Amino acid sequence: MNLAVLLHNAAHSFGDRPAVSIGDELALTYGQLQRRVARLAGGLRAQPGIAPGDRVALVMSNRVQYLELLFAIWHAGLVAVPVNAKLHPREVAFILHDCGVRLCFVTEEWADPLAGLATEAGVGRTFCVDRPEYEALLAEPAALHTADRDDLAWIFYTSGTTGRPKGAMLSHLNLRLMAWSYLCDIDFLTERDCLLHLGPQSHAAGLFAITHIAKASHQVLPASGGFDAAELVDLIARYDRATFFLAPTMLRRLLASPQVANVKADHIRTLLCGAAPIYADDVRGALAAFGPTFWNGYGQGECPCTITAMPKHFYAEPLDAERLISVGITRTGVEVRIVDEDEQPLPPGSVGEIVVRGDVVMRGYWENAAATAAALRGGWLHTGDLGAMDDQGFLALKDRSKDLIISGGANIYPREVEEVLLRDPDVLEAAVVGASDPEWGERVVAFVVARAGAVPPTGRLEQLCLDHIARFKRPKEYRFVAELPRNNYGKVLKTELRRRLAGEDPP
Repeated sequence: MNLAVLLHNAAHSFGDRPAVSIGDELALTYGQLQRRVARLAGGLRAQPGIAPGDRVALVMSNRVQYLELLFAIWHAGLVAVPVNAKLHPREVAFILHDCGVRLCFVTEEWADPLAGLATEAGVGRTFCVDRPEYEALLAEPAALHTADRDDLAWIFYTSGTTGRPKGAMLSHLNLRLMAWSYLCDIDFLTERDCLLHLGPQSHAAGLFAITHIAKASHQVLPASGGFDAAELVDLIARYDRATFFLAPTMLRRLLASPQVANVKADHIRTLLCGAAPIYADDVRGALAAFGPTFWNGYGQGECPCTITAMPKHFYAEPLDAERLISVGITRTGVEVRIVDEDEQPLPPGSVGEIVVRGDVVMRGYWENAAATAAALRGGWLHTGDLGAMDDQGFLALKDRSKDLIISGGANIYPREVEEVLLRDPDVLEAAVVGASDPEWGERVVAFVVARAGAVPPTGRLEQLCLDHIARFKRPKEYRFVAELPRNNYGKVLKTELRRRLAGEDPP
């Protein structure tokens, strides 16, 4: 059941096919990729004290090495812990310590900032993939480790409302079923297909690579290392049958770019969208620019990329605004329900919590029994998201019950930001909410109650956030108020704060 077999099979049949390119330059064929993976697996297992089941962190910006390391980790019977490279070093250090990471791989920009913190977190050794020490790992090939279906393959860290990240444990079976569901519900891929890696490889969208590699699809990393509208247009012209993922913010930037007029839409196989709610106008714009290639889906790290989806062919028919922004119907291999507070199914059209069950759902959270018990109740994963399903099974997302803010496709939990702001001696109270934003989907707004006679400069609060949390989580706007609205029990009414912001033109 080892996921590494997917690459082995692809290389066996399509060894001469391109596996990974950077821009228009071929980096590795499938045969070369498989041989490097086998040798890397040997290098990993040769490290002192390393045994099957040990965790290996990847704190990396997008690289060819990311893909080969991921499969080498599985080949060696180890567990991958991909970490968002945009996090603050202290946030990264928490993750390394929380799951007992034994080995850590970083790109050059992380080598120095993380060196001391990784040692403090108990990491045995850190390797920089941009230095000669990485190539030195290419030792003798190791025998493929036999993995059980329930052995851990990936720990996906997702923040909680308390600000303490939780590690969703995904097994080899979970990820295999996710890969097969892609072939059932999105596209039947072949070696003639291509996947453009525009977003961080550590995110859920990076998991799409598993399916594509299983079918010997060509993996292409932009030379810039990320999303650039002009570069994407060039890549689409260069590669046929191209699939790529765009968060709604990225899609809006592409549609607003003058280069969008030059897109060779006939080269696009599938434009995958997700990670945040999308506006009807954005869907209309995508369909007008790229034709019937658009796909919108809903998933979580706890049920990777596989809850509901709006297949491409559904957009071929005229749809009203509600159906345009629907996240679609239940994916293959899972069940989805809308339930009330007593966990009873609700009738069509009623708003309630979205719950899902199936073999693709995580095993639980790493060493967090309380969070596991709260999320996995009665055999169902409780997503914490609110939605409504119509009588034909189309799901509409309505709200996030945990006050989650999604800005540019990234999850931001208010409590995490509030705790940082409260470090300032002149901040008495703080409440963080999301406000509608035409570019980012939502922007972070902080309502601050200052101590009497002392109003902290916003520049100081900005620096405080930069010192403790990732840049993308910091508030974009501060509003100083005399007091925060509360209910009879003293709880801050964030609904009231959002109501104050509603209807205002975003800056």
